Amino acid sequence: MNVQDSYPPAERLPLVDRRHGHEIDDPYRWLEDPLDPRTRAWLTAQDRLWLDGAARLPRRERFLARLTELGETGLVTPPVWRGDRRFHLRQSTSQEHPVLYRGDDVVLDPMELDPTGLTTLDDWQPDLEGGRLAYQISRSGDEKACLYVRELDTGAVIDGPIGGCRYSAVAWLPGGEAFYYVRFHQGVFLHRIGSAEPDTPVFTRGPISYGVQISPDGRWLTLSAGTASGTSLWLADLAAGDPAPRPVQEGSHARTVGAVACDGRLYLLTDRDAPRRRLCVADPAEPTAWRELIPEDGEAVLGAFTLLDGDRLLVSRTRHAVGEIAVHHARTGERLGVVRLPGSGTIASLTSRPEGGPEAWFTYTDAVTPPEIWRYDARTDATTPWSAAPGRVSLPSVRSHHIEYASADGTLVRMVVVAGPSEGGPRPAILSGYGGFGIPLMPGYAADSLAWVEAGGVLAIANLRGGGEEGQAWHRDGMLERKQNVFDDFVAAAEKLIADGWTTPEQLGVWGESNGGLLVGAALTQRPELFAAVVCSAGLLDMARFHLSGLGPSWTGEYGDPEDPEQLGWLLGYSPYHHVREGVGYPATLFTVSAADTRVDPLHARKMCAALQWAGGGDRPVLLRYEPDVGHGARAVSRSVGLAADVLAFLAEHTGL
Repeated sequence: MNVQDSYPPAERLPLVDRRHGHEIDDPYRWLEDPLDPRTRAWLTAQDRLWLDGAARLPRRERFLARLTELGETGLVTPPVWRGDRRFHLRQSTSQEHPVLYRGDDVVLDPMELDPTGLTTLDDWQPDLEGGRLAYQISRSGDEKACLYVRELDTGAVIDGPIGGCRYSAVAWLPGGEAFYYVRFHQGVFLHRIGSAEPDTPVFTRGPISYGVQISPDGRWLTLSAGTASGTSLWLADLAAGDPAPRPVQEGSHARTVGAVACDGRLYLLTDRDAPRRRLCVADPAEPTAWRELIPEDGEAVLGAFTLLDGDRLLVSRTRHAVGEIAVHHARTGERLGVVRLPGSGTIASLTSRPEGGPEAWFTYTDAVTPPEIWRYDARTDATTPWSAAPGRVSLPSVRSHHIEYASADGTLVRMVVVAGPSEGGPRPAILSGYGGFGIPLMPGYAADSLAWVEAGGVLAIANLRGGGEEGQAWHRDGMLERKQNVFDDFVAAAEKLIADGWTTPEQLGVWGESNGGLLVGAALTQRPELFAAVVCSAGLLDMARFHLSGLGPSWTGEYGDPEDPEQLGWLLGYSPYHHVREGVGYPATLFTVSAADTRVDPLHARKMCAALQWAGGGDRPVLLRYEPDVGHGARAVSRSVGLAADVLAFLAEHTGL
């Protein structure tokens, strides 16, 4: 039976939007409404179709078993200090979610809150004394967190819920009786523990992204308001009795993060006049009088810094997607040396004690090293393991290859290719990328990557424009009217893999998530002959209406505004949903979506799936995998393993692994 004969019927309406001189076909708009009986029936039928096909994937159970083994590494995070009290997350190999500890005592276990595993700990912040904890939890993956306060010595919940706190920043005042927090896209508010009065708005600038930090002594409050184009920053002196914030940077197209450190100086990490970022300092009494402390490195992106005793400053950088840490003098900026690292991988979560001290902690990971915590001691200049992941697994032998290639306009792009030690002929391959929001794709341990390579495949990760691997200029060259550069970089990566003999079009699959889902959606509609299989997870696909659902309104600075005549033209130039053509032989395609996704509405995948099924240009399937009670972000381990096993089995089937 032809695969098209098994697709659920989907009425194709003659609906055309006429906007700013464009005629925009939207035949499946009815699928935007998840409560419409037609949508429900269609989704039920798609689920049956997927489950029937998935049951026949020969490698599915094998991948599920191996992913479970490779995923049994557990998790541990660097310590967060409040005086002598140490907080960290830890997850054993048998736990579905990370558990929060104070010292060796369990503070919060999401499975105790909800044995179903559908509740996640989204964020947490101890007070300055380490006696109370503000924490945010959400349910069923919707990421719409509520904030609670717990008295740690008794375990009693003493405040909350406070709604509207999606991954909100929290800044405690000394004494643990009040804190500042961010309401999502609304502003910064002051909350007093146990007060029946409404929380006080202290800083609002409209529906944008906010941040808040407080200095270790509780005196200085740093406030930020950011958009895709830049960040504005203010500083308030809480000891002055009048906490009205003064501008540090306002109305700039630069992105700047600021905080007053334990030495009383305002530190400013900025890309102003420095696309790869530099570190500046200022006197909090004169917050606009910046002085450059550590200049921009021409080849490495400055990522984070932390202050130690003895005027030592640690600075982490990313050099072509490989992490490094340098030691600088905190007063002069002079480079004093480097922190010895366990390998060429990724550095994250660089921390130290808020009041200073000789020690710092950071996370290290690479392709075959599960994330582990290392400790640096400035007194001895030694780097030693602090805590390894609690599990140990048998790892395959793999090799990483760093490759450079030219994109369509001649721009040099980098890609990492991971493969087994065998250097045989072309093999089934997965190419992945992201290319958006200034977010870098860094090397790190991933069970799904290792399982694929161990089974004989090749994995390639392209560092596309739009990401942050090479700084803010790299990001800007892949956003707004330049978004097509991202897709060109991705297609050029595929062509490089084929030209160098790693794979062939008949063996090449691509996998992208979220903004990466938009990436693979554009690639499959622009160059369908280049790929055998596509997996689009939580993808953004209708760029004429993305701003009407999920977090879409906050992304117009990255993609463009469909209500603007010129910008609508950019978006329609690549919008995957609007470039599906009847009779084209598209790759085998799997859409994976989650009903509780509040970032990228699953309507994108529903509409795109229906359009590709209608196109009917070949015998390769178009399928939709749907989960009803998870969302875009964190989920239980078993859910993540199940999704990865299904994706790898689908790609294996259609690339010939």
